[in-house]
Amino acid sequence: MNPIATKVAVIGAGRAVCASNLAKNGISVTVFESARGPGGRMSRRREITEDGRELYFDHGAPCFSTTNTEVEDMIKVWEARGLIAKWKQNFGSFDYITKQFVNIEKEGLNKKYVGIPGMNSICRALCSDPGIESKYGVTVGSLEWSENKDLWSLKDKDGHDLGQFNGVVASDKSTFSQRFTQVSGKPPPLDLNLTPGLADIVKEVPVRPCFALMLAFENPLSSIPLKGFSFENSEVLKWAICESSKPGRSTSSERWVLHSTEQYAESIIARAGLQKPSNAALTEIAEELFQEFQRTGLDISLPFFKKAHRWGSAFPATSISKNEKCIWDAHKKLAICGDFCVSPNVEGAILSGFTAASIFSETVSRL
Repeated sequence: MNPIATKVAVIGAGRAVCASNLAKNGISVTVFESARGPGGRMSRRREITEDGRELYFDHGAPCFSTTNTEVEDMIKVWEARGLIAKWKQNFGSFDYITKQFVNIEKEGLNKKYVGIPGMNSICRALCSDPGIESKYGVTVGSLEWSENKDLWSLKDKDGHDLGQFNGVVASDKSTFSQRFTQVSGKPPPLDLNLTPGLADIVKEVPVRPCFALMLAFENPLSSIPLKGFSFENSEVLKWAICESSKPGRSTSSERWVLHSTEQYAESIIARAGLQKPSNAALTEIAEELFQEFQRTGLDISLPFFKKAHRWGSAFPATSISKNEKCIWDAHKKLAICGDFCVSPNVEGAILSGFTAASIFSETVSRL
């Protein structure tokens, strides 16, 4: 098979590293992303206030770091392209019992990187590399394997044809998760019976739900000495990040993103279910999270913007393929990759996507 003629579908723009590396090896790539833009939990949220002010929030992953040499090499390239920058801030923790900041990092101990101007900049740029066609707002509804043609046929959620492909990279957990059925009432797009060897491995990936709270203030919260910290001894809040302190962000207002604990989110989901929360429910949740923020005893003024978002399944609770870094069916040329394969963070997602692309490219080169 000529690599130039090889077509691969990548489901989920969060694996832009995989798509980019496939394209660099002469493989034609089509990325299907159900959201309006790339990034997944590295998405950047745009909000417009009642008085017309434009606000941006990295409401998922706030930053990333790495200890892996392969990822460090990619970081150097992304820095040179202006896609990322170092975020020179020391993090710590806030203890609700002592009302004190503790465990503050030493200067330069842990390098942190952020996308410029938002965390989704990496995915957006890589999904625009030569050889990649990105289709946003398209949900893959089914994947059918033809043994005779040695091809995958994809259809959208309404049954419309999306094309035929020599291989598939599934990076969105909902592609094969029963959670897709719980939310939509429809079977997952990928029938794991087609890949019995992988079924037991990827049958279900446990996830950690959470709620994100986005806040904007007219003036800096000067009583908070850190721009990023976790919470100790809170059943409601997990961490807080000052969004506007990151390089390349607007400083016209001070913006914070807070994430809830898994425990808090699960209690909400247990009462309300997995369906998309109503605006009224999110408003109530936003107020509860903000009140917990105020309970720190710090001088926290009232924000002019306050909004909650639910992350239902973006954060995996475990890794299912740590050593291999991705799940691979050589016969059907199907790769399953993501942070849930390596480690539940941005570095894990990058490594898994890079590995899947390497396996695909090596396989194609031998055909």
